[in-house]
Amino acid sequence: MSAAPYPLPPLPPAAKLRHITCYLDFISPYAYLAFELLPEALAGLSYGLRYKPVLFGAMLKHHGQLGPAEIVPKRDWTYRQVLWLAHSRGVSLQMPATHPFNPLPLLRLALACSPQADPSSPSRYACEMIFRHVWRGGADAVDASRLQALRQVLAPPRAMDSDAVKTQLEHNTDEAIALGVFGVPAFVVDGKLFWGADSLPMLRAYLQGDAWFDGPDWQAGATVQVGVRRQ
Repeated sequence: MSAAPYPLPPLPPAAKLRHITCYLDFISPYAYLAFELLPEALAGLSYGLRYKPVLFGAMLKHHGQLGPAEIVPKRDWTYRQVLWLAHSRGVSLQMPATHPFNPLPLLRLALACSPQADPSSPSRYACEMIFRHVWRGGADAVDASRLQALRQVLAPPRAMDSDAVKTQLEHNTDEAIALGVFGVPAFVVDGKLFWGADSLPMLRAYLQGDAWFDGPDWQAGATVQVGVRRQ
């Protein structure tokens, strides 16, 4: 992987442990890119990180939006851009055979792998295996035989089609929406929301204590009046 653009100054001796929640859906190439770049982006910082699978499609429905892959010119650009971003950062990424696809089996598999102590949050290992299943090799992400092979490797302690797993995915998604999450990947820390793979430098700056985040600009956008609404 190429050198990171993130500055890595030394931390003070008593660095505060920050708790970050990452909301993700395996259907998103940007979520995959952010996932691969996170360790590099947060290197040297003191943090705890939980991964929470959510259903991106439910968020789009809640906010009355189309997904990037549902708008033909935007779909073409999205795929082109993520392939370039992966190339430029040294991340292995190949488009799956079909996209978009139904991510429910993968999301439920991830949650089925979650520990009993925290059924909402699978390990980084489980998320990594699923992300790479989708975004490496160019195969069909939801091919039945491939899913079965992945399930055998991960050996989830719960059934992925259980009511508990299905309900947990709904809870994770509802929780994210309640926090203002509108897309993936999204990172929430101290009640602040950072969206997108390109927000990683901003997230790092906040965790490093950049004073900007205590100033007026963080909330300035919310005070701008709406000038016109499309009918």
